[in-house]
Amino acid sequence: MVWPIRQQASRIAPTVAALSFLRPGLTNTHLGVHRHSSGSNQRNLAQAEEVQVGLLHEIKRHPVVRVEALSDVSKAKNGPNFSEMKDRFLSFKKHKFLKESEHFQNLAQVQDPKFMVIACADSRVCPSNILGFQPGEAFMIRNVANLVPPFENGASETNAALEFAVNTLEVENIFVIGHSSCAGIETLMTMQDDGDSSSFTHRWVVNAKVAKLRTKADALHLSFDQQCRYCEKESINRSLLNLLAYPWIADKVGKNMLSVHGGYYDFLNCAFDKWTLDVNGNNSTLGDKQYLVKDRERWF
Repeated sequence: MVWPIRQQASRIAPTVAALSFLRPGLTNTHLGVHRHSSGSNQRNLAQAEEVQVGLLHEIKRHPVVRVEALSDVSKAKNGPNFSEMKDRFLSFKKHKFLKESEHFQNLAQVQDPKFMVIACADSRVCPSNILGFQPGEAFMIRNVANLVPPFENGASETNAALEFAVNTLEVENIFVIGHSSCAGIETLMTMQDDGDSSSFTHRWVVNAKVAKLRTKADALHLSFDQQCRYCEKESINRSLLNLLAYPWIADKVGKNMLSVHGGYYDFLNCAFDKWTLDVNGNNSTLGDKQYLVKDRERWF
């Protein structure tokens, strides 16, 4: 497919080049590197508009460029296997959607999940696969290291989802789920205290810096890998405590209208730990005794 594409593309290449030259902000690599222009900007823009019209005509005359390019990409050696994805979707439609059509029709009208799940974005730890959540059962958000940022840090997509889940959907449970070998926690444990301010990842995982400090205080004698495992669990509990700093969450927890749970998935051994934050403080202590848990279970 490569040669036909090149042959057809060569016919419109001069037009594309002209457009790139006339539009200072347009680059061949689309990396956003600005080109300095000379002469009148208005004249250049007018000429660019004429070239754009010509480019559209060329593309319409040679649609094979687009078709063959798409075909070539879909068959690329290391490209995404959309055929397999299509098969999985059609299987879902046949064995799930059509067999439970009434349920899905109801879901199309309204959702009434009992759980709000905050899980890691890691591709290996999908909560729906691990815990079997079905459509409509869990309102879910996934982020790096399954963190709940402190209330005072302001708005984020995570606390926006929390607000919607608690105040609009009126979920009955918030479930923060972490996992073993978390790259986000490893990043937190290896970076400098303030991190790299230019890194989105560093600026995000620093939300768990209290968990890192607690880990360094309690587990400094352990190996680095063991410290990371410790911090993975500690950060879950810190996120649970952060939840209670949100007034509308604390209010419902205090009225027993909302429960806050932690979970840890050890995917190397396929084991799952689950616990519930005890706001009344009548049950077993955990860690540094700044929080209490109850209903601890281990599934394996």
